[in-house]
Order: sequence, then C-alpha cells, then structure tokens
Amino acid sequence: MSDDIRELVEDLAAEVEELREETEDLREENAEIRDENEQLRERVDEQEQTIEALSARFEARSESTWSAVAELQSRELEKGAHLRYDNVSPFEYDLDVAEGRLERIEKDEGKFARLPGGDDPLGRGGETRLAHADLLPIQQLAQMDDDMLRGQVGSLPCRLAAKAWRERREDNWGLWSDGSGDIDQWADASDLKSWIRREESGISDEYAKKLVSRTIDALLDLSKNRLGVTKRTHRKDGLRYKERRIVLKSDVSIPGETPEQEDAPETGVVHG
Repeated sequence: MSDDIRELVEDLAAEVEELREETEDLREENAEIRDENEQLRERVDEQEQTIEALSARFEARSESTWSAVAELQSRELEKGAHLRYDNVSPFEYDLDVAEGRLERIEKDEGKFARLPGGDDPLGRGGETRLAHADLLPIQQLAQMDDDMLRGQVGSLPCRLAAKAWRERREDNWGLWSDGSGDIDQWADASDLKSWIRREESGISDEYAKKLVSRTIDALLDLSKNRLGVTKRTHRKDGLRYKERRIVLKSDVSIPGETPEQEDAPETGVVHG
C-alpha cells in the first residue's frame, strides 16, 4: 500500500471517529432534551389540573353569586322596587317573580324594570314617564334594532311596518311628508313601494307591490288604527288614477308623543 493511500485511510478513520463522538454527544443532548420535555409536560399537566380546579371553583362561586343576585332582585321587585333595567336585564330569565313578567318603563333617570303596574314606594329614578306596555304594538316593535326585529318577528310586512313607523322620526329617505291642517304626516303607496325596494334589496317590482298592500294592513293593525288610509286622485300622462295614502291625523293621540300645537295668533288690545 502506498503512503498516499495509507494517509487517506488514516484521515478517513479519524473523520469517522470524530463523527462517532459527535453522534454520541448528540444522543446525550437529545436524552437531556427529552428529560427536560418530560419535566415540562409534567409541569403543564400540573398547571392544567390547577387551572381546572380554580375554574370549577370560580364557576361554582359565579353560579352561586348569580343565583343570589337574581334572588335579591326578585324579592326587591316583589316589594315594588323599580330597578335599573341594565342591571336587571342579564338576570331577566332567572328571576322568580309572579307570572314571570317584568315591565320596562321610562323614568326621569332612564330605563327601569318593575312588576307590571307596580309603584316604587321609595320613588327611585324620578317620575314614571311611559311604560313599555303602554306603547302601541307598532311602537314596541319600532324600538327594536333590525337584528332583534328579524329574530322576533317572522312576518316581513310587520317588520317593514315597524321600520316605516320608525322612519316617522328618522326620515332620511323621504318616506313620510309633513301634512297640514288636519293631517300631521302622510305617505303615498308609491313612496312606500320605493322605500320597500330600498329596504329589501333584490326584490322584484311585482313583489314590492304585494308587500305595499300587506305592509299597509300591518301599519293599520299594529297602530291600532291610529293610522288611516285615504285615496288621492293623481294625473299622469293625461290619465287620472287613484292611489292610497297612509295618513296620521293631527288630532290622533300617540302614546308618548305630544302633538305640536301651533302658536295662537296674537290679538291686539284696543284701549278706549
């Protein structure tokens, strides 16, 4: 064997030995890492058990506190108390009160809850303005936001009627017009159809016409006929046609709404 080959073999043998040593070192490091991982797993398991125990204790205390608050609110309501609605609302379905009914009312200091018709002996919250139950059905629906309305009212014409009523005070699309004389506000059927197509995108003109009729019926029914319908004669392209008009007369009483009174003309005093 030549010297060159011998040196090459010796070099390779040395490299193999170095690789063996490095491999052994890596095995030892891996073993240490596995031991550390095992210790970490044990610590994680211990922490998870601690968290589960604390969560169970917290949940038990929360349920106990929740039940206690609901019980206290129930007893206070039965005594005639008026409680702030925001404080009662989370517990509303857990309250144990007569007939399981609550009434939401407006007072000088905001929204309160009480048992139906109950007067607060301590007079908290100021004077009662208007109870939710005193509102017309259409007013009650109009107070809901669109998501709540969609979730609780299955009839599309009824939902549209509630939104249309809401538009009386927040009229950005020109659905309602101010009247004069014995008419406070009015909306023509054609205006209602255009408004419906804006509210319910994608519906056909033919379906919108059907919804107009059903929505008018819902407006009359839910307003307990505070709204009325008249027919107006129009002329277009030389032709005469009649169109329904929804009207709210000036002398109609709406719960919670005070009719605007026109200022009486001043009368001059003549001195003799």
